[in-house]
Amino acid sequence: MHELSIAISVVEAASEQAEAVGAERVQTVFLTVGRLSGVVPDALRFSFDIAAEGTPVEGATLTITEVPVVVFCPACGEEKPLADVYGFACPDCGALSPEVRRGRELELTAIEIEDRG
Repeated sequence: MHELSIAISVVEAASEQAEAVGAERVQTVFLTVGRLSGVVPDALRFSFDIAAEGTPVEGATLTITEVPVVVFCPACGEEKPLADVYGFACPDCGALSPEVRRGRELELTAIEIEDRG
């Protein structure tokens, strides 16, 4: 389950950023996860809670934005989202579309920290 090692890295990065701005606690961690990233969002959510124990991220909400696979169709000349990841063909014209434009993302996009007020 490589999601645990990813969760540990995310928690470390969020903790470092919180420390850098003098925050004691992270409230929300925002991730972008592409369908081709090899990450199972539910497993990552479970692992995140374990990895966050005893850190400034403990108790934080993990918000995951899932990104569909988007390919460039050479026949249509446009980007097209795929309904599934099993066939890389344009959903409109059927042309093979091996050029993936989106869907491989695994990115920590933002953290929300507690305001000490």
